[in-house]
Amino acid sequence: MASLQSSSVIGSLAYSSGRCRRGMTRAAINMPKLGRTGGLSLRLPARDLVQEVLDMGIGLSAATTSHVEKKYQFRPVSNVSDPMVIAKLHEIMEAVADRVEMHKNIGEQRDNWNSLLLTSINAITLTAATMAGIAATNVGGPLMALKLSSTLMYLAATGMLVVMNKIQPSQLVEEQRNAARLFKQLHCQIQTTLSSGNPTSSDVEEAMEKVLALDKAYPLPLIGVMLEKFPEIVEPAVWWPQHRERQERRTDGNGWSWELEEEMREIVGVLKRKDTEDYLRLGKIALKVNKILSISGPLLTGIAACGTAFMGSSHAPWATIVGVVAGAMASVVNTMEHGGQVGMVFEMYRSNAGFFRLMEETIESNLNERDVGRRENGELFEMKVALQLGRSLSGLKNLAASSSKKGEAIDEFASKLF
Repeated sequence: MASLQSSSVIGSLAYSSGRCRRGMTRAAINMPKLGRTGGLSLRLPARDLVQEVLDMGIGLSAATTSHVEKKYQFRPVSNVSDPMVIAKLHEIMEAVADRVEMHKNIGEQRDNWNSLLLTSINAITLTAATMAGIAATNVGGPLMALKLSSTLMYLAATGMLVVMNKIQPSQLVEEQRNAARLFKQLHCQIQTTLSSGNPTSSDVEEAMEKVLALDKAYPLPLIGVMLEKFPEIVEPAVWWPQHRERQERRTDGNGWSWELEEEMREIVGVLKRKDTEDYLRLGKIALKVNKILSISGPLLTGIAACGTAFMGSSHAPWATIVGVVAGAMASVVNTMEHGGQVGMVFEMYRSNAGFFRLMEETIESNLNERDVGRRENGELFEMKVALQLGRSLSGLKNLAASSSKKGEAIDEFASKLF
């Protein structure tokens, strides 16, 4: 405002000075010549006074400008992302994308193993049983040829079944599916970190730890590092690193309250008592069934091979019955095990139990952090837990309230997804 007033003062002075000068010029041209003694004398305004007014206006304008600049001065942004950190995160993203394709391709390959081996072994077993039945109606040369062929085919089926039951192709396929899905999830997390935040070196270390943890949980090779297909103790799958202490801190309440903490504690209790425990129980059942079928298949083909070997002797009727019936039963058992993908079912239960274990550890790590400012935002964390369990926010609160009233007697599971 002061600058505008000074500009108007200067303009009026310049305008009046110009008019005065033009009037003087016209007067000098039109006025008559006078004598030196009686002449008119006109005094012009002093130039020092005009210059002083002009300087005063410029000073006011400069003072006003400096005041505005000082009042609305913006602080420079200091939290600029480190280009090296961004470059490292992009390199990790490329490695993660490559692992997604690797696990996807290997999963398809091992799925083909399962179907081809199942079809081939069943075909060999049924062919051997058919040849054993035909051999029982023949004597002489054809009997020996059919008996020998049937025995060799049973022995070949036994060896192939031992290898197939050891590696469990259907379980390998489920491992690769889980690995591809988790690597895709990690890829999206890194993209979110790059697009919506200020990535730091701790983000790079955390991403590296997650990649290495996934590599350890779902290895690609079969020899040496393959996961145990028949473990003595059934435990949830673990594909995440140890939770790190958060570096960033907020000064406000960070969305947490006493009611939210109690709600999360009740959710953890339900997850431990119901969801995780139930999937571990189902995993133990699937493992027992898979063990029985894995032993029964090769055992039956071996018995059938022994039966066909004794065909044509004094025990020919019983040998023929054992050779044919055992071979047919081996084909049924093999179909139940690998056609029904019992190994995949066991891995699915183990992976689901691991998912709930991860939720438990994530909630507990936030609750155990005494500094509320270092936790995840409470409102966002509650929404994330509700989405992972397939519930609404009101449904999550109702579950926590029901758990606090009934305790261990609650019949409801925390998850509505599976």
